[in-house]
Amino acid sequence: MPDTALLDRRPVMIKVSNYPQEGRPHAGLAFADIVFDYFIGNGTNRFLAVFYSQDAANVGPVRSGRLVDVQLTSLYQGILGFGSADTDILQVLYANLGRRAIANLEAPCPAFCGTDTHSATGVFADSAALSQWYANQEPDDNRRYDLSGMLFGAAVPSGGQPAEVVTILFNYYNRGEWRYNQASGKYLRWTENMLDEATYEMVPSTERATGQQLAFDNIILMYATYEEINPSKHDIRLFDNPNPQRAVFFRDGQMFTGGWLTPSRVRPIQFVDANLDPFPLKPGNTWIAILGQNSSFNQVAAGQWQTFFMLP
Repeated sequence: MPDTALLDRRPVMIKVSNYPQEGRPHAGLAFADIVFDYFIGNGTNRFLAVFYSQDAANVGPVRSGRLVDVQLTSLYQGILGFGSADTDILQVLYANLGRRAIANLEAPCPAFCGTDTHSATGVFADSAALSQWYANQEPDDNRRYDLSGMLFGAAVPSGGQPAEVVTILFNYYNRGEWRYNQASGKYLRWTENMLDEATYEMVPSTERATGQQLAFDNIILMYATYEEINPSKHDIRLFDNPNPQRAVFFRDGQMFTGGWLTPSRVRPIQFVDANLDPFPLKPGNTWIAILGQNSSFNQVAAGQWQTFFMLP
């Protein structure tokens, strides 16, 4: 990092919509250290972008908070920026996170600009401005916390299998695809563009600020237990998992199997290899898809892997 003083704060975690398609291209995801990608019901997914080592002046479209955001925000000691929430979910967010849960109408522009979170492009956030707003409200709380527990290493681990393509399906027409680029050593994101109700094409998923295709060093598939409250309301069991659950890692054009665990509620999710040793992620950014325990995972062709979301 050019300026490690930026780490003297809580990570900024901002909700970003994936649907409707009119909200694409997304803003700010290319600048996030971690992006969580999870199911929110009715075949759709949503992102939670984590900004820590750098900021983004335009993040969004910002959408509503969900129950699992309590756990993710706690695990990374972050502040949560979101665009409203159902009344019962809002109560859970405030009860567990307090002032660290920040709805868009609480922090004025430039922290959040816009008011209509039901619009595809109604609200966008500025991660640095949101961090500064929180620091002004809670000056003694916005400091560096212990976020140890993840391992990074440039050397490629042994035992991998070729992985040129990784496809994540939340339904047949909700497709996120990662294709390995040998020149950059990163996975490039592609996503569906619906031409009509039953026809799609795969197009590059780009960063709104730069027009460049999203590129990530690590792709992680995390299999966890979803709790369905109703078809559009879920929670995910992330807390209190001291024993590894299934995870699949992709880095440097290879696939590795292992696990994830949460030995603490205030430390990052930890990743281990098949021998339960810490798995070394490639230095850089990481995309983490949280899939249900019944989700399939298959090799569909040489070097091509696919997971299809299934509850619970």
